[in-house]
Amino acid sequence: MQTATMFVTGMQCGGCPIKLSRALNEANGVTDVQVSLASGEVTVRYDERYTSPSDLKAVIVSTGFGVDGTAATNGHDPRPNYCG
Repeated sequence: MQTATMFVTGMQCGGCPIKLSRALNEANGVTDVQVSLASGEVTVRYDERYTSPSDLKAVIVSTGFGVDGTAATNGHDPRPNYCG
């Protein structure tokens, strides 16, 4: 098992970490996800036989958030209670 911590941009409400956590938990090999809206950090515990940090970053970007220099696109949905 490995652990990766990444800084994520584009999270703006309490639902954003829920949305991101759900997406990452669906990735093959992910066993635990911790997302902090306050710090913008996501920590993922995963089995390196099934996924990698680059795969995890791709999930983050495809969910609409930014990571490691990629810009956030549409991760936060401004409709009330819609991100989660």
